[in-house]
Amino acid sequence: MGADREGGARRRPIRAVAYAVCGVVLLAGCASMPDNGDLRDVESTPRQDAQVRVFAMPPREDAPPVEIVQGFLEALTSDDPQYATARQYLTPTAAQQWRPERATTVLAGGPDIQVDHSIGRDDTDDYAFTLTGSKVARVDAQQAYTPLGGDYGEPVHLRRDRKTRQWRIDGLPQGVVMGQSDFQRNYMSVNKYYFASNTSSAAGASGAADAPAASGEHATAVADPVYVRRRVDAMTQMVRSLLSGPTRWLGPAVRSSFPTGTALRKGVTSLTPDDQNKLTVPLNEEASRVGHEKCVEMATQLLFTLQNVTPTVDTVALQRADGTSLCTIGEGRAETVATRGSVKRPDFLYFVDDKDRLVRIAGGSAGTAADPVPGALGEGTRKLRSAAVSWDEQSAAGVGLDGRSLYVGSLVSGGSLGEPVLQSGGRTEDDRLTTPSWDARGDLWVADRDPARPRLLVLEQGAGQPLEVRVPGLRGRVNAVRVAADGVRIALVVDKGDKRSLLVGRIERHLRSGERPAVAVLGLRPAAPELEDVTAVSWAGDSRLVVAGREQGSVQTIRYVQVDGSAPEGPTPAALTGVKSVAASEDDRLPLVAYSEDGIVRLPSGAQWQQVVKNGSAPVYPG
Repeated sequence: MGADREGGARRRPIRAVAYAVCGVVLLAGCASMPDNGDLRDVESTPRQDAQVRVFAMPPREDAPPVEIVQGFLEALTSDDPQYATARQYLTPTAAQQWRPERATTVLAGGPDIQVDHSIGRDDTDDYAFTLTGSKVARVDAQQAYTPLGGDYGEPVHLRRDRKTRQWRIDGLPQGVVMGQSDFQRNYMSVNKYYFASNTSSAAGASGAADAPAASGEHATAVADPVYVRRRVDAMTQMVRSLLSGPTRWLGPAVRSSFPTGTALRKGVTSLTPDDQNKLTVPLNEEASRVGHEKCVEMATQLLFTLQNVTPTVDTVALQRADGTSLCTIGEGRAETVATRGSVKRPDFLYFVDDKDRLVRIAGGSAGTAADPVPGALGEGTRKLRSAAVSWDEQSAAGVGLDGRSLYVGSLVSGGSLGEPVLQSGGRTEDDRLTTPSWDARGDLWVADRDPARPRLLVLEQGAGQPLEVRVPGLRGRVNAVRVAADGVRIALVVDKGDKRSLLVGRIERHLRSGERPAVAVLGLRPAAPELEDVTAVSWAGDSRLVVAGREQGSVQTIRYVQVDGSAPEGPTPAALTGVKSVAASEDDRLPLVAYSEDGIVRLPSGAQWQQVVKNGSAPVYPG
């Protein structure tokens, strides 16, 4: 990894130099460091224990340029909070100007080092390399993850100090760069929470979004996933991230109860819960004069966020800048202030049976007979191909067998169905209505795939004249719709040419006095960029989806993905062939369900797929 004796360049993994930094230091130190010998490839040091903090070694005396670069790259993957060791590989000026927090660039196999022969010569005091690789993703200054592709290439320049004769880096890219495996080991995805806002982005910018919910109103918490360094005081990182506000992507559709400029009290560097699982958070003057109702919302945001990092935290206490108490809130109170995901655990799993009726079984149980739902949709007078059930399980929407008509009815005995609330003019079944989807507000979403008039539509409270939703930047036709319970994020399967991709968008509602709201889906971004043939999708948590699809040239797989396009931690679902639809609950105690060539099947935790019923299709949980 560096200059070949004949003037070539060696491209090797960043930890290929055995003696450069001795891999890493685990607590007590590392093995002895050889001071001679050739460069050789070695494996990365195993780091299995997530509680062990890892530190790199500083540069050794008279280290050559390639070793300096190698050591610097290794130091970027350590658990040094302020990258103090990494800065020792830089000149004083470069160390002062370098901003590691600006971004983290993730490369597929780690950065390779190529010598720049126009500068790099052993007989001068200048040396230059280029870091190269294949880009996978970028985490920006807001800690938001964005999938990337293409080649990476950034210069690194070294200069030898005239007095000490030691090589140091004096020119480098801003931010941090590392390989995908190092990123997965060093960073973790955590949700921070804000509240759904019905105001326009302009209103939010003017301060309206900072106002607390109206008295008695139940707020809806919306997950905003960010990446933090796993073993570098993740709790304090998350508190600071929450206080700084939502990411740019989610910001226009949510509000924060923290006043603009709120931060930790000056001098507070770390937060730790006490032995009663209570975390006390001292705030600055900007938050010291808020009222009790707004303070309770602030504490709710913090508690929901911290429980992603440390589930045992069950109480949050906020302090003013002078140390006096603002408010204290426990887990039970927080759940009365705002909801995350579904309002309650679903009572039933629903599907269409072999008589084209909407039926249900308790909680996705296997081996249990299905019963028709109460009301007209369970009577079979209107034959169905798919359906969706509202979050409160009081209403349902069904698409007729030919895909042309959408019906909405109540799930009570004797309830009538009436005329369709929507009809498509598409010529074929595949050019008509998609399976509908409810949000927790009670609004019903569906797409019309008619090539002559493709539309994304929402029916407020599942009734009335459908609102046509603007989707600027959409290239292709919407083939499936799944809206999150929060009514702020929406997953769309989009057909374009021979590809079927999964995109996630942000729902914005612009309220106009005396008029119906204008609704738009903005900020479309890929959630499963490696899949080019997505066949089914369902929400499976606050910021997670389950997707069935194929990568190029591969067989169909089922996997979990994050809304930001990253891969969540944890096991993937067991393999299943011929998947046509999937259903997941935001309550992870309920099994994943799918409709495949084996009928309707369920996947209990830690088990294999089990058949629920052979003759049935289109399974759904509420939503």
